[in-house]
Amino acid sequence: MPDAAFRPFETALDEAAALGVLRDALAGADDGELFLERRRSESLVLDDGRIRNASYDAAEGFGLRAVRGETVGYAHSTEISEAALRRAAATARLAVGDGGGVMADPPRATNVRLYTDADPMTDAAFGVKVDTLREIDAFARALDPRVVQVTASMAASIQEVEILRPEGGLVRDVRPMTRLNVSVIVEQNGRRESGSAGSGGRFGLASLLPRAHWEDVAREALRIALVNLDAVAAPAGQIDVALGSGWPGILLHEAVGHGLEGDFNRKGTSAFAGLIGQQVAAKGVTVLDDGTIPDRRGSITVDDEGTPSEKTVLIEDGVLVGYMQDRQNARLMGVPATGNGRRESHAHLPMPRMTNTYMLGGTATRDEILAEVKDGIWAVGFGGGQVDITNGKFVFSCTEAYRVQNGKIGAPVKGATLIGDGPAAMKKIRAVGNDMALDPGMGTCGKNGQWVPVGVGQPTLLIGGLTVGGSAA
Repeated sequence: MPDAAFRPFETALDEAAALGVLRDALAGADDGELFLERRRSESLVLDDGRIRNASYDAAEGFGLRAVRGETVGYAHSTEISEAALRRAAATARLAVGDGGGVMADPPRATNVRLYTDADPMTDAAFGVKVDTLREIDAFARALDPRVVQVTASMAASIQEVEILRPEGGLVRDVRPMTRLNVSVIVEQNGRRESGSAGSGGRFGLASLLPRAHWEDVAREALRIALVNLDAVAAPAGQIDVALGSGWPGILLHEAVGHGLEGDFNRKGTSAFAGLIGQQVAAKGVTVLDDGTIPDRRGSITVDDEGTPSEKTVLIEDGVLVGYMQDRQNARLMGVPATGNGRRESHAHLPMPRMTNTYMLGGTATRDEILAEVKDGIWAVGFGGGQVDITNGKFVFSCTEAYRVQNGKIGAPVKGATLIGDGPAAMKKIRAVGNDMALDPGMGTCGKNGQWVPVGVGQPTLLIGGLTVGGSAA
């Protein structure tokens, strides 16, 4: 049987008493809330035909926050009780000091629901999940005799939150999440290469378990591995780079998105600080952060402060028009919150974070963009990367890329890294494709030690004169 719904004010706390404790803790503060959470998750990993890992985790707790100006007091506990709440309130209260703050207006209410509240872990019996992973393993191996190893995994979780505000408002959200991944290793003439693919979102496992779906995922993982098996050394130097649609938006997320989060800009540490109203990208470039797309991995009905998510325009036709804001940074900057206050769990403070960040499409076709590349690469898959928020400098490794010469796609290349800085790269965009796509639902973003699910997306892009690090002269 599925677990009963998380209702802490029916099982562990008296709501009126909790509200009184919260109000006492926030007397003289600018803002704050009581964030209560229960999270349950399971994961299964099959490697080389055997279940390597099967886990189930459950945790619950609360976090109480008091905010005055730039100062934040925060206390959290895995024990949901009035006694624990009073101890937390005394700790958080230290940030308020002598008071003097004026309580911020509460978030607006919403009845929008962007995803199901059904438990995704109940979509299939444990045995069905294990059998599906074994079928994926057998299918992937049968696709090509060069397959020497297969790893298949699936994960499902549900997060239930309740947010109590000092004015008495109570916000509830139930957030499902699922993901399926397949990785393969192929070998030929002593050379081994790998490929991986996956998909996920805020829906039940029933969407990922049909054979037609996971067969496509396994084929894509094998396709990437075989491409890399034939790859030659990547060129090095400053050359034109065409970026594929969809997942390559991770470069936009890292190199530009983080620099548009409110806290970095309020503190003046972002390369985009103080540039509202200025041209920061080529004309035709429009970038949004949108937490309102149904069922997407990065979507949230409300953020972790209780603010409804929004579709926020960040860059419009190349001009910087806004930042992503939580309540504290929005208040200090004198602008509205945008529903981007997110936290990893009840044990973490909220901060401005991306949801689904993407660039709108243009008018050029992919073939027209590639035809403009005289000597460069076409990068369609990315792995890890590093970004310095203060100057936007980035380094990204390509997992799938091709040499392009005189508009013709040539051999796949291996070992390519893209090097540059976000603001400069945005101004070097020469063409924007008409094929905008979102990623398949795999993204997780780290910031200040916290990890949250996100989405990315973009159309095919042409960036002129980006530095590519490779091993070929």
